[in-house]
Amino acid sequence: MFFKDLSEMPDALDIPLAVATLEANPRWLEPRRNFALMSMVVETIATGGIQMRKRNLIGLAACAALVATPLAIASIAIAQAPPPRQPALMAPTIPPSHVVDLMTVPGATALGAQWRVSDVKIVEVPAIQGAMPQYKTTYNFEPQAGGEKFDDSKWPVIEPKDLAARRSGGHVAFMWYRTPLTIPAKIGEFDTSGAVAVLNVTVDDYAEVWVNGVIPGRSGYPRPATIQGHNVPQRVVLGTSVKAGDKFQIAVFGINGPISVAPANTVWFHEAKMEFFK
Repeated sequence: MFFKDLSEMPDALDIPLAVATLEANPRWLEPRRNFALMSMVVETIATGGIQMRKRNLIGLAACAALVATPLAIASIAIAQAPPPRQPALMAPTIPPSHVVDLMTVPGATALGAQWRVSDVKIVEVPAIQGAMPQYKTTYNFEPQAGGEKFDDSKWPVIEPKDLAARRSGGHVAFMWYRTPLTIPAKIGEFDTSGAVAVLNVTVDDYAEVWVNGVIPGRSGYPRPATIQGHNVPQRVVLGTSVKAGDKFQIAVFGINGPISVAPANTVWFHEAKMEFFK
């Protein structure tokens, strides 16, 4: 049984009857019938009720009609939008086949690394649009150096071993470290072709790792390129089957911490290495 028109329905009706009525009258809800039906059922379950008022059902139908056009347009836009960023790959947990120490001259040379470094300044800027009225200004930092094409040519070049130098003035302090990396055909006797390449860095105290202008990963999923913990290694998969000539632009944002403590510490690398797995 179902009703042919909204005016025929009693003031209250059971959910099965409501569903049957809406299914029999798709014009009330097109083109988002399923969305409206789901909304109706969820609302009723959430409130602990077993019946739905006719006026609520009418409201659902009216809302569906109102949103039909924009939702249809949105559906087209979504269909044409780029796919969401993929979750970050997790690094292998087995021992690597080969390891390159990027804090040594031979290791850095093997991968074409040239480390550059920059201090970070905290600057006052206007508050974001839509901020509460009492917030007129906020804070940002300079430079914004995570981008793949960022020009770091004026930054000083440091020796690989100087990644371990204690930098910054402490307290609330940040540092940028940037380097290109190029996969060679061989490193000594090790053939890199087809290997999984993992960048492994441990920064005192935290870090965020940018690869080719992005922090790898997707919101809501594990992201090894973001803060993992206090002085915890960050193992970022650069490629699952690398080949000679593959290039990666690395930017590491070093952070003194715990941030809320603003300790009298500095920013520096415990380790920086490339791991290969076959």
